[in-house]
Amino acid sequence: MKLEGEGKLLRIFCGESDKIEHKMLYEALMLKARETGMSGTTVLRGIAGFGAKSLIHTAKILVLSEDLPLIVEIVDTAEKIDQFKEIACKMIEDSRCGALITEERANIIKYTHGK
Repeated sequence: MKLEGEGKLLRIFCGESDKIEHKMLYEALMLKARETGMSGTTVLRGIAGFGAKSLIHTAKILVLSEDLPLIVEIVDTAEKIDQFKEIACKMIEDSRCGALITEERANIIKYTHGK
């Protein structure tokens, strides 16, 4: 698959302990992205952050959180991101967890994958 030029970056901010149907939300999003044919997904774990409730989650040893912030990132064509965004919104709504979804234009320089 060739993926170069104008695309979109979808970011989903959630918590490490967020779940949907007994599965971790970030994992469910990643698996759904693979199932729907997205080019790839990366899950990033933050060392600190806070969300809508202003509760600080941190990896500091004295106040170690069991719910660190996560970011699920997906880059693909605008059309595929728009389709997946609807799926992700529904999954987050069903999970009843707090999450934030952002998107921005991405200039895809090169996308390669193994044979």
